[in-house]
Amino acid sequence: MIRAVIDPGVLIAAVLSAEGAPAELLRLWLDGVFEIVVSEKLLSELRGVLARPKFRTYLSLSEAERYVSLLERWAERSADAAVVAPHTPDPKDDYLVELAISAKAAFIVSGDRHLTNLPDPKVPVLTPRRAVDLLSRLG
Repeated sequence: MIRAVIDPGVLIAAVLSAEGAPAELLRLWLDGVFEIVVSEKLLSELRGVLARPKFRTYLSLSEAERYVSLLERWAERSADAAVVAPHTPDPKDDYLVELAISAKAAFIVSGDRHLTNLPDPKVPVLTPRRAVDLLSRLG
């Protein structure tokens, strides 16, 4: 089965709106088309961002926690790998590349230009739309 690391920003977009490629990506995962790989650091970042007050307009704190718990329970867990060398212009994104490498993910899904514009990525980086298009053809 195809394994992918999903940038927390894409996971947030997926839960904030039922429309668009991030939500379609989440539905494809729930339908068993591919595996999402998560780590403690990724889940912690997701939990922290969704706990911010600005997201209460979209979902309650308990709904946010249930969403993170869903990913904790059903996504494939992988240990956080040490970042041995910089992979991106933004050091905060390097852990996603290391996670994808260590988990042998087929690709990373992100809308972050620090990842999507990498000239020679160690793991392919797809936008949410490109990932949905690819996975829809395969699923």
